[in-house]
Amino acid sequence: MKKLFFLFAILSFAVFAQDTSDNPEITIEELQAHIKYLASDELEGRLAGSEGGKLAAEYIKSEFEKYGLLPFYEGSFFQPFEFVQTIELGENNSLTLSYNNSEVTPSLDADYVTTAFSGSGTISGTLAFAGYGISSSKLEYDDFEGLDLNGKIVLIMRYNPEHDSVMSEFDRFSSLRVKASAARDNGALGVIFFNGFKPNSEDDFVGFKPDRGPLMTDFPVIQLKRNIIERLFKSEGYDLKTIQEEIDNNKKPKSFVLGNSFASVSTEVNEIKTIGRNVAGYLEGNDPILKDEFIVVGAHFDHLGWGVDGSMYRGDEPMIHNGADDNASGTAGLLELAEKFASNPELLNRSIVFMGFNAEELGLLGSNYTVNNFPVDLNQTVAMINMDMIGRMNEENSLTIIGTGTSSIWKDLLEENNTYEFDLKFNDDGWGGSDHQSFTLKEIPVLFFFTGIHEDYHKPSDDWDKINYEGQQEVVSYVYTVLSSLNEFEERPDYVKVERTAAKGGIGVAKVYVGTIPEFGWNGEGFKLGGVSEGGPAQKAGLLGGDIMIQFGEKKVVNIYDFMYAMNDHKPGDVVKVKVLREGEEMEFDVTLEGK
Repeated sequence: MKKLFFLFAILSFAVFAQDTSDNPEITIEELQAHIKYLASDELEGRLAGSEGGKLAAEYIKSEFEKYGLLPFYEGSFFQPFEFVQTIELGENNSLTLSYNNSEVTPSLDADYVTTAFSGSGTISGTLAFAGYGISSSKLEYDDFEGLDLNGKIVLIMRYNPEHDSVMSEFDRFSSLRVKASAARDNGALGVIFFNGFKPNSEDDFVGFKPDRGPLMTDFPVIQLKRNIIERLFKSEGYDLKTIQEEIDNNKKPKSFVLGNSFASVSTEVNEIKTIGRNVAGYLEGNDPILKDEFIVVGAHFDHLGWGVDGSMYRGDEPMIHNGADDNASGTAGLLELAEKFASNPELLNRSIVFMGFNAEELGLLGSNYTVNNFPVDLNQTVAMINMDMIGRMNEENSLTIIGTGTSSIWKDLLEENNTYEFDLKFNDDGWGGSDHQSFTLKEIPVLFFFTGIHEDYHKPSDDWDKINYEGQQEVVSYVYTVLSSLNEFEERPDYVKVERTAAKGGIGVAKVYVGTIPEFGWNGEGFKLGGVSEGGPAQKAGLLGGDIMIQFGEKKVVNIYDFMYAMNDHKPGDVVKVKVLREGEEMEFDVTLEGK
């Protein structure tokens, strides 16, 4: 079946490839042809490591070859790298409990689950209870103090003793991974998590989804249903509900060893590894000195396949996430720029590398691998220009450029070349969740071009027919003029380190879901919405992309962090009055908050 799919996709590849007209100019027709192929169902969402992802890489390579680019990776256009694509449960997962002179074998999935970050192994030992599993000298609270966990398996409740607080300092210690690490560091063999009776009476499991962190090698971690924990406690004379109430009310640990209770736990979580490939070709400069300096132009070509982690789709039926804007649009721009520069290679002073990055959606894996395995001296890279989601130019002609503070020349260069009357939105720091960030970490000046988040972001509805091709052509043409000017500079751009814009600790973790999507690059007052999630509380209430939130409940909202603080004042089910500015007019909406 895979072979038939692959042959069909190859034929489709040939059909789409023939649609390009080989015009060296940046044209709407070629942008559309590239995107129609890359965002076609035949490529099944271009998930890194998939057959569709491989076809996308082959397509980029064939275009580079057609333009006359040189292979960048030691005679090859491809740079392979291994990565963990996903995780899955192995066959060796079991649990046996012994208490009250009886033995119980809970059922996997129905009674217990293995956590996604669990290590693999088999352990047996006496059980101990360590409350919420939190250890913090700052908070003067330690569930592990005085508890000998050597040779024992520890029972830990989810959440924290201030689960009803909207801004608890305990929140930062409440993730299962953090608690498991604390238990391991205190000598435990493994962890069994469970739900107490608060903050709610539900007894749900945490989903088996990878968090992109490493597995806890040789350290089993599972979650068990509360009713089984209750019976176990009662067998030793303890009442779980009373114990939780005492810990919550007194804010003091109440940990102990259950001397007559034992467990045997086996877990097996397997990392499914595959090979991704970056694709890169270059044009050599003509200046005898400057040709040894490189400008990197990049775009990631992978997307979410049928909807891996990060999908905003909430439907029940699996659907292909074609990723036309994210990021077939940036990849199409990359190809058009490569073709345009290749048509006049004699104009180049510096060498230009055109890079298609893989596995960006899984955590910038491809670009991170490239900067750490660069085929030439990375210090000779003078700048990195990134395009990610450049296909949805809005009516305001708004173009966000991130990284504008990473060199002192950027803003003047961008303004001088803005002959397209873009409403430029500058963001100084070089972060922002795309492949330029890997280069920022290496102290290379970066620019990231981006037309904004929209309501189809990370959904199956991000299709080729929703691209604003006229707007995209202007964006790519603008990037071309910026690159051409940069190429003519005798001096390489200086690098300026810009502190990352981030919330200053202690804001806690929001327990509610609003369904707002921020507009990156917004520097004005208030929290500007780039869009709202389909079916989310914000959309149901009537909020729209472009609204500027100025008040959430009783809290004034000056920026996104005020909004995050304000969310922590509420719980699911609350009806919150939200004030926004829409085209200069103040409007008020009632938003019914949902649980995360």
